[in-house]
Amino acid sequence: MPGTATALVLAGKRDGATDPLALAADVTHKCLVPVAGQPMLVHVIEALAASPRIGEIRVAIEDVAVLDALPQLRGLRNTGRLVAIPARPNLVDSVLAAADGARFPLLITTADNVLLTPDALAEMLDGCAAQGANAGVAFTRRASVLAAHPQGQRKFYRFADDEFSNCNTYWLKDAKALAAAETFRSGGQFVKHPMRIIGAFGLINLIRFRFGIGTLGQAFARFSRRFRMVIAPVILSDGAVAIDVDNARSHGVASELLERRLARVEAA
Repeated sequence: MPGTATALVLAGKRDGATDPLALAADVTHKCLVPVAGQPMLVHVIEALAASPRIGEIRVAIEDVAVLDALPQLRGLRNTGRLVAIPARPNLVDSVLAAADGARFPLLITTADNVLLTPDALAEMLDGCAAQGANAGVAFTRRASVLAAHPQGQRKFYRFADDEFSNCNTYWLKDAKALAAAETFRSGGQFVKHPMRIIGAFGLINLIRFRFGIGTLGQAFARFSRRFRMVIAPVILSDGAVAIDVDNARSHGVASELLERRLARVEAA
């Protein structure tokens, strides 16, 4: 679809292990855990499919047959708009494999990002374009998250200008931006190896980010210089987008917010 972004949804098992929420729900994958009556993955796909800014939707999952069990997605699969891609053993290899042959720009999110909306997607895409970004990372402010729900998040990144939460949504302009992911590729789970993180981002940059020295924009300006491309933070107005489903508490919060949305739609 010309003029649109390709969406990539990361839906595979982390380390190949079954998530506690999946165990509790008696399903094979976390992305199949019901939230407000529908599997997590269905909520995310429906939000992406409802956006005129999103073209093809790719789902990276190690067992592509999982999608066959979701009749809600059958129409999108039959038209070819929704495609399943076998996930790889680690996150970065999964992104690189799923992006192979995709039309850029590429928007990446996760299957537990159930409160994603077409409006948030538009805000993300417009924010990246406005900043001339090669890559973008979605954030929202602490006040916005707590306005969405007082138990929405408990941890925030503190900077000189505000406190922020990551929204598990990322944007890559082109293959050059995707190539930066190679930095994180070696040795599997990058985040478990501090020296790889330090080597990629720089020790001083990480110290400043960790302790909120300077503003969020200044932190990303330093990362941009490190990677020799414009990596931009995009601040989303809807704090609910930062509430991904990671545990029983966030599952309850997301269920409540989705049920409220449904009630508003039915009342309209």
